[in-house]
Amino acid sequence: MSGPDQTRLHSTALVSPGREKRRDRRTRRAAAAARIAADRDARKTMERTKAEALQAERRATVVLPKAGEPGPAALRTPGRLRIPKHQDTSATLAGAYPFLAEGGLGSDGVFVGQDLYSGSSFVYDPWVLYARGLITAPNMVLAGIVGSGKSALAKSLYTRSIPFGRRVYVPGDPKGEHTAVAEAVGGKAIALGHGMTTRLNPLDEGHRPRGLDDVQWAAQVNARRRDLVGALAETVLDRRLTPLEHTAVDVALADTVRTCQVPVLPMVVDRLLAPDTTADIDGRLTDDGRLVGHALRRLVAGDLAGLFDGPSTVRFDPSLPMIALDLSRVTENATLISVLMTCASAWMESALLDPDGGQRWVVYDEAWRLMSHPALLRRMDAHWRLARHYGIANMLIFHKLSDLDNVGDSGSAMRALASSLLANAETRVVYRQESDQLGVTAAALGLTGTERSLLPTLGTGQGLWRIKDRSFVVQHQLHPAELGLFDTTTRMTAAR
Repeated sequence: MSGPDQTRLHSTALVSPGREKRRDRRTRRAAAAARIAADRDARKTMERTKAEALQAERRATVVLPKAGEPGPAALRTPGRLRIPKHQDTSATLAGAYPFLAEGGLGSDGVFVGQDLYSGSSFVYDPWVLYARGLITAPNMVLAGIVGSGKSALAKSLYTRSIPFGRRVYVPGDPKGEHTAVAEAVGGKAIALGHGMTTRLNPLDEGHRPRGLDDVQWAAQVNARRRDLVGALAETVLDRRLTPLEHTAVDVALADTVRTCQVPVLPMVVDRLLAPDTTADIDGRLTDDGRLVGHALRRLVAGDLAGLFDGPSTVRFDPSLPMIALDLSRVTENATLISVLMTCASAWMESALLDPDGGQRWVVYDEAWRLMSHPALLRRMDAHWRLARHYGIANMLIFHKLSDLDNVGDSGSAMRALASSLLANAETRVVYRQESDQLGVTAAALGLTGTERSLLPTLGTGQGLWRIKDRSFVVQHQLHPAELGLFDTTTRMTAAR
């Protein structure tokens, strides 16, 4: 075939399908590469525009130099600005910094041991704290289970106070634990019991304070004797005296004192049961004093005889550093314990009224026994309320605070008196307590949840001290000599 058409057909036949596909692929790749390059260039252009705008904004922003405005605009003095350090009390800083340790009670007083929170020494003295205004009641309540170390704490507190001029009086020691301590510090322990030659005359005049003339002294002795005989009768009768019985006691006591130079209790009993006919014309005085006379007769001729039926064979010397009344031989008779302590309290009161008597610890050990007697509880309450007047610090020792619930019936006057002893003590020291006592203890002392949870975990000699509204956890420390003297487990640990 010849001509133009023949030539065109020949040229078309020369392009193969494979070459056409390769050309299309190259074209597509080139177009894709061009699109990617254009997109990259667009992003670079956008980023460059943002960077230039940010630099322009920074250049346009006016900032102060590091050294501040130059010249008067700086508002600065030529010298360097110095601000004084902030100073405040530990009580205020404790609110701003709650993890700040308690500052303690100061360094004046008796060393007790180590404050387990701050690590510093813990020092306590009720007279020093009262003088500084930290407490208003110098009395103390000490509670802890058997073996927790509360007795050792009590003994170390009062013995370490003796070099500071304090004296110690234990008006009732049911277990005789304080006898060895009294003898070791140069004091005296008065032991009373059946079969002993020691006698105690409740009608002794006692210690005469300085500054009283004969008339004042006679009036004070008569009032104390009247109150003491009435308290003894109430203890034995286990009830309050009636006005008629008080009159019978007054007449019998006055007759005894008038006719005897050294009056003794058997003489008062005789005059109660057989009054002078000149004073008892119609016989009514005999009837009025009959029950009181027979009650007091127990002290001179009944089951309580032998201790109060003659002149005293021991003397209460208030100048001694320590005096303890050992009742370990009469622990089986609760009435006798109350009678002995009532007489001893009368001795102590005469010494406390002396302006030269000084400051004194008064320790009531095994308080649950002592507080069960109304007459004795009333005397204890009076001593606690007049502690500042007498210059004394009372210490009441319990096993557990629930012992207060065993005093009298709920809502009774005795229960109220027992509770007031705790209320009038701003120092409460609690050693380890059993789990079932935590609620009672926390409620009585107003403990926080943290303080309550501490009580079952306290070790031997560790105690929670609540002094007014402040709390401390203290490890009591003993000298080896004290440890041997204060040990109350000798009979349990002695070799067989």
